Amino acid sequence: MVAKQSTSRRVSLRPGKGWLRRNFITEVYLPSLFVRRRGAALRPQFPALTADQVCLTWIGHASFLVTWRGLNILIDPIWSLWLKVIKRLRHPGIRLDHLPDIDLVLVTHAHFDHLDRRTLRKVAAAQPIIVPEGVGALVEDLGFNRVHEMKQWESLSIGDIHVTLTPCHHWGARVLHDRHRGFGGFHLRLGSRSIYHCGDSAYFDGFSHIGDSLPTEIALLPIGAYEPPTKREVHMNPEQAVRAFKELKAKLMIPMHYGSFRLSYEPVEEPVQRLRNEIARHKLEDAVMIMDEGVPVGF
Repeated sequence: MVAKQSTSRRVSLRPGKGWLRRNFITEVYLPSLFVRRRGAALRPQFPALTADQVCLTWIGHASFLVTWRGLNILIDPIWSLWLKVIKRLRHPGIRLDHLPDIDLVLVTHAHFDHLDRRTLRKVAAAQPIIVPEGVGALVEDLGFNRVHEMKQWESLSIGDIHVTLTPCHHWGARVLHDRHRGFGGFHLRLGSRSIYHCGDSAYFDGFSHIGDSLPTEIALLPIGAYEPPTKREVHMNPEQAVRAFKELKAKLMIPMHYGSFRLSYEPVEEPVQRLRNEIARHKLEDAVMIMDEGVPVGF
């Protein structure tokens, strides 16, 4: 277990001041129903990897496929085209039946856009799944051979894959009455390589502690859904994501959690535009990679 230096911060369910001044239904939700879904599911062309290389494939939203030494790890997979009543605006980057055999699944928290039971049921093939504590009951009937629940800063090794659950600033309730469910991010140590998937998080002062405790090479950080209709502080904006990246002391940032679902008021194109401006302001052109959905990249 990694020494505890920071803890998760649970966001209150109470709406922020002024949340009723705008109407999310008429401004965002209804117009999005008439937007043509973009993108395409590609047949992935996985590069040949050396023993020390990793391959990352962004599926869309917060979903990633991580490949290392012939092992395939799937993080927060969601292939559904509807998030209950919210329309997905971009197709997943890969067809589900074009995935390689999955050896391990990680789910950062129980929200419907990260824990999609329909997708997990299709992915499950008697392999293990790792979730925060209190989330196991939501996945135990889907076909995984073992469900591991983890507390923050707890570490677990599945073969040569070393996983640590990290804190974040978010909340884990799937519905209003189940606030007991845990939440966090995942740090993966794969031999000499390391990848940090932040999960969902607003900015908080724990990123520097995470970086000090868990040296990180590649940081997958959310940049969208920062103007939610409830006006609660639940997700980072692009500027905060860059700040978190620098505090993590990571070598490469890959943005995520944008473009697929309209979960807040900001225009769909705005997160990437603001990120590009922030990259230029900090001269981080060589340290940030904006990935295309469904295109595997070796590192």
